[in-house]
Amino acid sequence: MKIDAEGLIQGLIAAAKKAGADAADALFVENVSSSVSYRLGNLEDVERSESSDVGLRVFVGQKVAFVSSTDFSKESLDTLPGRAVSMAKLAPEDKFAMLAPRELLARDFPPLDLEDSEEPSADLLVERARVVEGAAMAVTGITNSEGGGASFGRTSIALATSEGFFGHYAGTSHSIGVAVLAGDGTEMERDYEYSSARRSADLDSPELIGKRAAERTLARLNPRKAKSQAVPVVFDPRESAGLIGHLAGAISGNAIARGVSFLKESMGQEIFSPNITIVDDPHRVRGLRSKPFDGEGVANRKMAVIEDGVLKTWLLDCASARQLGLATTGHAARGTGGPPHPSATNFYMLPGTVSVEELISDIEEGFYVTELMGMGVNSVTGDYSRGAAGFWIEKGKIAYPVSEVTIAGNLRDMYKRLTPADDLVFRYGTNAPTCRIEGMTVAGA
Repeated sequence: MKIDAEGLIQGLIAAAKKAGADAADALFVENVSSSVSYRLGNLEDVERSESSDVGLRVFVGQKVAFVSSTDFSKESLDTLPGRAVSMAKLAPEDKFAMLAPRELLARDFPPLDLEDSEEPSADLLVERARVVEGAAMAVTGITNSEGGGASFGRTSIALATSEGFFGHYAGTSHSIGVAVLAGDGTEMERDYEYSSARRSADLDSPELIGKRAAERTLARLNPRKAKSQAVPVVFDPRESAGLIGHLAGAISGNAIARGVSFLKESMGQEIFSPNITIVDDPHRVRGLRSKPFDGEGVANRKMAVIEDGVLKTWLLDCASARQLGLATTGHAARGTGGPPHPSATNFYMLPGTVSVEELISDIEEGFYVTELMGMGVNSVTGDYSRGAAGFWIEKGKIAYPVSEVTIAGNLRDMYKRLTPADDLVFRYGTNAPTCRIEGMTVAGA
């Protein structure tokens, strides 16, 4: 069934107002996804799903209610507005809830090139999965596979508010990945590689992905233990992204308003070294988290979150901004069944000026992290403790693989001691170059 998204959500808002709502907004989300998995030369799964969901939020004074539905029959849709208004009248007041005011709403939507023109066929996805696993398994020393996979998704979003906003955009995603093993018995090691992009043409080739996964896995064979000591720790880009991911969570308006962030008193302070800049950019062309407006219809923009090491802004939606006595920064995200919340978009650290080789060249002993395990990060205190694997550094060179160690510190201290390399590549929603942090505790044998 082809759904008129604009007519649907505008109709729900009008019906909610007629039923007694003072204000309302509605969100329509349509998803298509398909995926395949291939293991040890055999096709394991082929899946495809399609879904549509609509959510309505209504305000009666400062009382708010949400309803959502995947049933688009006239009978079901006709009951939603009245039910939402009845629920709102019974709800407690929320003094911070609000629709985005008219003057903040987006009027111009930048072209972001988020949508591929065609959906790949099931045969093409199967071929990608087959080739990526085959390329990994063909490398001498690889002994087993957890499987190769390929997927495609398309999401279409339409948002309307009773303040006069309507916006719509759609985006696609493609991915290819594989995880393989090397060694035998208790001496086995595992690693992976994948590529994701808005457009098929931007994916790495399955052959290259498979080869990289195999090389990463083989490099981890015969790991040693590390002695407990304080040394420089260098984070591979696929793990350094997590370091600034913790920053995004710590400067979320909700965390600041509740007082549960280790950075709650840090606005305007230098929390990184002066050469560090971290950016949030919702308008990055083909960005994995790009969007032309935020989840409340507010005009969003590229902004420096950290500039010359100084914290410049929180990430705010309308409710957290009102609670803090500030203006929204256009960072609202939402689903159909609940309120908006602040969230980063394309969040990244600008590259430094030294190569990775130069970054580690003066390290007598240190640890190069390629994988982190566990969730040992306290967002209230900033205490950081994670299981890790990677490679020991000796006299400025990668020396041998290391596993079963723990790295520990405090994010506030870690950020001040962080030095980025020049190798930033946009591969994820959150990105950072290789990063070196001085004086972390490595707990090993």
